[in-house]
Amino acid sequence: MISDKYRATGTERHASYERNVPLRRRGTDQDIANVVAFLASDMAGFITGAYIPVCGGNVMPTI
Repeated sequence: MISDKYRATGTERHASYERNVPLRRRGTDQDIANVVAFLASDMAGFITGAYIPVCGGNVMPTI
């Protein structure tokens, strides 16, 4: 889903953002849904209190 605020920023700004994201694309609703589905599944049964950025590598946490 694309917001009105995103549409108003212009295509050059969008392209600039995408060039600076390590995965070279904007995230999608499906990217978020995939993480939620994983966390709700038995495969994530031992995960507690985790910070899971869904950002394409754009925001790398400092450890």
